Amino acid sequence: MSNVRIPPVLRTHTGGSREVAAEGDTVGTVLANLTSDYPGLREQLFEGDALQRYVNVYVNDEDIQYLEKLSTPVGPKDTVVILPAMAGG
Repeated sequence: MSNVRIPPVLRTHTGGSREVAAEGDTVGTVLANLTSDYPGLREQLFEGDALQRYVNVYVNDEDIQYLEKLSTPVGPKDTVVILPAMAGG
């Protein structure tokens, strides 16, 4: 299982947990299992089968947009970080 770090704005969907475990061998599978365990996250993270455009995901501090996106491999000791983009002025 990989550890998934949940940002404060999404923690209400995980019962307040800062970090949760999710199974999967790719980022897409990890996030699919995460949203299966915590259904409230689904609409926050995905639009259809694609990540919302304002959601950034990192594996061990590397942005998946520069790797293999949702197909980026994930191992049991990896950490997946979800970071929604912030806007405002």
